[in-house]
Amino acid sequence: MNAQFKKGVLELIVLQIVAQKDRYGYELVEEVSKAVEVNEGTIYPLLKRLTNDHCFDTYIVESAEGPPRKYYRITPSGKVQLAELAAEWIAFTESVNHFMKGT
Repeated sequence: MNAQFKKGVLELIVLQIVAQKDRYGYELVEEVSKAVEVNEGTIYPLLKRLTNDHCFDTYIVESAEGPPRKYYRITPSGKVQLAELAAEWIAFTESVNHFMKGT
């Protein structure tokens, strides 16, 4: 996938995944990778930014399989951001699809 396309849609995908269920970082990488190829080095800075922007709250859960895990939970502000991005994405893709069919 084109890197610019991926960059433009990652925030929307991450918000959508966390809106469905609280997730920890590596789990998010795995889920996002089902839609677009991505690595941890791409996701963690995005998670930090979304947390700083108050789209996510975080909490720590002890893990029997290793160190404690930081979970991300969507906030009301994050839900608003998700709705806005989803609406923009739908309008954008419909516009591009309409253009592509006409050419």
